[in-house]
Amino acid sequence: MIVSASYRTDIPAFYGPWFLNRFRAGWAKVINPYGGQTATISLRGGVDGFVFWTRNIGPFRDALAEVRRVGLPFMVHYTVTGYPRALERSVIETERSTVLIRDLAETHGRRVVVWRYDPIVISSLTPPQWHRDNFARLADSLTGAVDEVSVSFAALYRKTERNMAAASRTLGFDWSDPTPEEKRALAAELAILAAARGIALSLCSQPEFAAAGTQPSRCVDARRLEDVAAGWGALRPVKAKVKGNRPGCLCHESRDIGQYESCPHGCVYCYAVDSRSAAKRRAQSHDPLGECLIP
Repeated sequence: MIVSASYRTDIPAFYGPWFLNRFRAGWAKVINPYGGQTATISLRGGVDGFVFWTRNIGPFRDALAEVRRVGLPFMVHYTVTGYPRALERSVIETERSTVLIRDLAETHGRRVVVWRYDPIVISSLTPPQWHRDNFARLADSLTGAVDEVSVSFAALYRKTERNMAAASRTLGFDWSDPTPEEKRALAAELAILAAARGIALSLCSQPEFAAAGTQPSRCVDARRLEDVAAGWGALRPVKAKVKGNRPGCLCHESRDIGQYESCPHGCVYCYAVDSRSAAKRRAQSHDPLGECLIP
């Protein structure tokens, strides 16, 4: 079994002590976000590896070291977009993220890290040419540290549209949803920029925007976990089957231990948070010694 921690919230940035306590205990309880049932998820026995998702791995480096000491491989999806503060209120500085990604690659191996330039938001603050220039600058800073960048275009769920509209009114910018043709053209251009720096560009669960030079993402990737283990001198076959979370998803099967509505980063396009103020309250109610992430 592969454990995901977590595409529902940023556990490494905000909930590292909780994860470490649960990892040492060997299990965590998770509340189903759709039905409310509580399940117990093993974090040691029967676990093939971990997939971590974050915008700030700094507070989590000791936890990674402990997971590695136990011999369980992990990979880290590290989101770095360099967006203006109007879109991302409280993420750490891009330069700090670059340093942390390079440290991850040097400490644990290049196959550990996948850079996420995700989601691509088209706005008056971030028009297509801005993305070309910004992506090239970030790719330059990460050359040699990563071998893949995963991208997707912003999915406009109801909560996303509402939060984007509110932010645009308050902060004075416009945003739009490009046509499929425009998205494919931009994906192709970003793929060229990435390839020139030795980085493969993959599209996350959006095959309809595939273009020359792109490949489909597999965010929960059993083969990458095997490569990480091999780089550490161990052979750990991972038998997880492909079981995507939505149409177009090629991820291997995993169990996620996070909870929605609990990430305080404040990104206005986020699919996992309806209200930042509610997410901050939930984070404040968090107990690092608790069995669940949020009671």
